[in-house]
Amino acid sequence: MTNGTHDTRTADALTPRPGLTAPPGQQPVTSMPRGRLRALPVPVIWGAVWGVIQAVSPLGFWWLEPKTVYALGLTLIAAVYIGFSVADGRWKVIAAECSVAGLFVVVAAVGVSGSAWLLVLGLAGHGLKDLWQHRTQFVRNTRWWPPFCATVDWVAAGILTAALLMGVPFHG
Repeated sequence: MTNGTHDTRTADALTPRPGLTAPPGQQPVTSMPRGRLRALPVPVIWGAVWGVIQAVSPLGFWWLEPKTVYALGLTLIAAVYIGFSVADGRWKVIAAECSVAGLFVVVAAVGVSGSAWLLVLGLAGHGLKDLWQHRTQFVRNTRWWPPFCATVDWVAAGILTAALLMGVPFHG
């Protein structure tokens, strides 16, 4: 520091922690704290599992057209942030999340009677919204949710895209 005092944080940061020393001739591995490093993969893994479940969900609702089931799923996942925004408590966050959820409801509704590609667009778009949420933390206390939900959205969108490209019909 410029005033002649010693910054102990810098010295502590340069001091190797036990277990992170490298063998002679190799650079020590520097990484994120252990808690943060392990915090992301679990939501992503569970997101992939739920993405597959969402992709096959029309099988559980055989009496509905698959596009209807996907549209219902899209509206459900979009509405979850309304609950998070209410828990956050700030009016601007509640208003923004209700507006965004409303947009996804419109995309889902149009996707029911229109092209199934709109549902792919809605899922992929919601995944991008989750990525934005993860980076900005616009809604408080959602640390693990955005990576989980983005993974659900993108896995389901990917499977739906593959099915559409293979010619799977999305009618009753």
